[in-house]
Amino acid sequence: MQEHIPPQANNSFRIVLELNRAEKRLDSVLLQALRDQDENINLKNISRVAFKDLFKNGKVLIKGQNAKTSSALAKGTTYIDILGF
Repeated sequence: MQEHIPPQANNSFRIVLELNRAEKRLDSVLLQALRDQDENINLKNISRVAFKDLFKNGKVLIKGQNAKTSSALAKGTTYIDILGF
C-alpha cells in the first residue's frame, strides 16, 4: 500500500515526523524536530516565543489545517508545513 503524501503548502517549510508511538502534544515534538534539522537555520534557532507565535498566527499546518500546540499526534508519519519559511 502506497502512503498518501499531502501537497506541501506554498511558501512553507515541511517537517516530516516519523513517530514510533502516539504523542499527546505537537509543540514539544515539533520544537525538537526543528532543533534537530539543518535545512532551515531560522527554524533551527527559533526562540520559544517566536515558536508559540507560529501557532497563534496560524502558520503551522497539518494536512492543510491549522494545528494547535496541544494537537495530539498518532503513531506513524505526519507531515507538518510551517508557512512563511
